[in-house]
Amino acid sequence: MRSGIVACIGRSNAGKSTLINVLVGEKISITSIKPQTTRENILGILNGKDYQIVFIDTPGFYKSSDKMSAYMRKSADNSLAGADVVLFVADVHRGLFETEYDLIKKYQKDNKFILALTKIDICTEQRLAEELTKLSSLKLSCEIVPVSARKNKNVKELLAVIIKSLDEGEKIYPDNIVSDKSERFMAGEIIREKILQLYDKEIPHGIAVVINAFKKRDSGNLYDIDADIICEKPNHKAILIGKKGDALKNMLTFARKDLEKFLGSKVFLKAFVAVKEDWRNREELITSYGYKKN
Repeated sequence: MRSGIVACIGRSNAGKSTLINVLVGEKISITSIKPQTTRENILGILNGKDYQIVFIDTPGFYKSSDKMSAYMRKSADNSLAGADVVLFVADVHRGLFETEYDLIKKYQKDNKFILALTKIDICTEQRLAEELTKLSSLKLSCEIVPVSARKNKNVKELLAVIIKSLDEGEKIYPDNIVSDKSERFMAGEIIREKILQLYDKEIPHGIAVVINAFKKRDSGNLYDIDADIICEKPNHKAILIGKKGDALKNMLTFARKDLEKFLGSKVFLKAFVAVKEDWRNREELITSYGYKKN
């Protein structure tokens, strides 16, 4: 029996959350093309016949000066402390930044280390070859696996490499656990995911979603979910709501559909939009919105 904790790290938008969702076979983390989609460490647990892998999906490396970003960076750093393996995810389609090469060299020295080059389904063969050549010149002592999570290409190969890197050990979690996050937490994340996907880039970074009510009716086939959507500026509130409330209604429709799929039940969803200026720099609000202090 092999078991261990695998910290998945890398730049924002590298594809960490998508890759973990595919590996685990469940929606553990929300995804979007925008930076800072993942805001805190989330566990995804994969049980096999003779192994258990506890993946930690971490916030991506992203330069920003607000306190919320500092919290996210600390969350990512903390994930490395208890990890048995570091899985570094890099977007080969975009190309690796010099800072990524520096981090790869840094982390592979002191950790069991695997490098996953993602998005090969949209990357040219020339770009992939160039990146592999440059990585080869660094003389790294780690496995490098090009992979496409969306096309499920080389995912089994990556999984085999991860399993091989684990030590013998007992299971860390029971078989029926797939994440450390609750359905209530995921409800808020799914709503935030739709905001990330549907609104322009100036809106999502200043958004928090707070679930005020999450209750399953006695009939057992309907959830009542009540949420606050927090934004930083009055004009952002106006954009979120839209003319005659159309934008908000549209977003909630998309969120409700995903929530029903996730929960396996009908959902009655309502939300209120509130303004809390500069909340990402106000520690008491960051904490009250569910982001724990590190």
